[in-house]
Amino acid sequence: MPTLDWIGKKAVVNHHNEVPYKTLELQYTYKDGKKILDCDESENMIIHGDNLEALKSLLPKYEGKINCIYIDPPYNTGEEGWCYNDNVNAPQINKWLGEAVGKEEEDLTRHDKWLCMMYPRLKMLYKLMSKDGIIFISIDDNEASNLKALCDSIFGHNCFVASFVWQKRYSRENREAIGDVHEYILVYALNKKKFKEERNLIPMNDVQSKVYKNPNNDPKGRWRAVPMTAQAGHATKDQFYPITAPGGKIHYPPEGRCWCMSETTFNELRNEGRIYFGADGNSQPNTIRYLSEVEGVVPWTWLPHEEVGNTDGAKKEIYSILGKNIDFATPKPSTLIERILHIATKPNSIILDSFAGSGTTAHAVLSLNKQDGGNRKFILIEMEDYAESTTAERVKRVIDGYPYKGKKEEEIYNQPLTIKNLAKASEYIEEANAISESKKGEYDKISNPKIVDNCIKVVGTKIYDEKMEGLGGDFSFYELGEPMITEPGFINENQPLKKIQEYIWYTETQSSFNKNEDEGQYHLGKYNDVSYYFFYKKNEATTLDVSFLNKEMKVKADQYVIYADNCLLSEELMKKLNIVFKKIPRDIRQF
Repeated sequence: MPTLDWIGKKAVVNHHNEVPYKTLELQYTYKDGKKILDCDESENMIIHGDNLEALKSLLPKYEGKINCIYIDPPYNTGEEGWCYNDNVNAPQINKWLGEAVGKEEEDLTRHDKWLCMMYPRLKMLYKLMSKDGIIFISIDDNEASNLKALCDSIFGHNCFVASFVWQKRYSRENREAIGDVHEYILVYALNKKKFKEERNLIPMNDVQSKVYKNPNNDPKGRWRAVPMTAQAGHATKDQFYPITAPGGKIHYPPEGRCWCMSETTFNELRNEGRIYFGADGNSQPNTIRYLSEVEGVVPWTWLPHEEVGNTDGAKKEIYSILGKNIDFATPKPSTLIERILHIATKPNSIILDSFAGSGTTAHAVLSLNKQDGGNRKFILIEMEDYAESTTAERVKRVIDGYPYKGKKEEEIYNQPLTIKNLAKASEYIEEANAISESKKGEYDKISNPKIVDNCIKVVGTKIYDEKMEGLGGDFSFYELGEPMITEPGFINENQPLKKIQEYIWYTETQSSFNKNEDEGQYHLGKYNDVSYYFFYKKNEATTLDVSFLNKEMKVKADQYVIYADNCLLSEELMKKLNIVFKKIPRDIRQF
């Protein structure tokens, strides 16, 4: 398979392993409309700090546990002003540090810098993903091809699911030779088979549900006829049989086709009145599918702005929440992220966004939880100084509710006009007027039917001057703390003991730390029948000797791993008791 190469690649392929591990320092928990300093930590997190370091800080608790990731990284347009600042020890890229990435004609290494920035972050995200995790990445044409090749190499090209096309504008863009109206969202699933089986359907819109009618006044409601044939390639013998229509005509499957069900199943459905032979009773049979039985439709790669929002609506949304003085150029509409999360998550999923920006992902998570009673958790990471003033502030306001003035437009009728159905235009206009009349009470203003983009459309407008209802929830806000291991390789003694213990436990087991105090102050826990002890005191050296064994080793195991500054046990005794001694700090592994 072809591989992607770029300047600096060799220097960054292992950079995610070289990043220093820093602890997360809780600043406050936001709950019940106020900041609480001495409160239990929320499962929702907003972290201020470099996102590569912050991702590493999440590993002890969240490695292999993140169900869904959405990121909106710099698109490398030359207009964002982003800098390459990773501390990579490589002369060929050290000269990039602190320099804003320029436009194509100004900066010949701009794509190399972007790839060097993205590679270690994607590697870290991959480590955090659960075995059936899904990742969504927004991008445009500037780096779409490079991102696809990069993701193929990290997540596996077999894990690629699709590339969504999002219609970000509803009006024509005239600044360029060809108007720019879309962006992409790449989707990778570590278990594509499971994702296909478990992904959620999306709700029908008015256009999709309009094909369900009730011409015969069926008491079960609106329905549609569904063709009963399928390709015959994998058919069995019982999918080929004659069907006699009520009008007497005998039907066989067309050449190369078969019936999509056995004769037994067909007869059962016929007896239930679930087979339709057309108005004349002699047409090829179809099954009847009732609208009430349809849970939704299969997601597809086209995301039109009418369904998921656009950039104009996204700016209005953030202005309505934070005011028009907010300086944030490219927010995503919460409805777009909500659609993604609706497709990919379950009510208890953990969702991560390491390029959090204005906090749209948290907004979407809370909104979805409000709708279905879920308990999805969000983790946001934002490196810029607005992490609290914009990112966290937005989340506070959508939790509590906020004054809202503005208008919201929604399509309430959309009928495509084709050559085939053009003759029915007057009928569609009557239908549009009828729907407009029926929805008068739901909107402050309803437009007359108009032809837009070869469709008859009616738009309803809601005008708001009220307090938007709060979505509920809470979060904890963190800053990145000091490194766990100092430059000479010593333990940073400014770190709290529990965080040091958590670090040691993770380096040994790659699992979450949950100490049982009843098993002794130095016992970290038992994992795969190995008991781990960390005999550490901040202001004095510790010595592993027989008295420690007699006093502290309370948990029996097949093997014992004991950290201390010194060891007085004989090799013979350690071999007999199956003890592995690890010297502090020499044998503490960095990850």
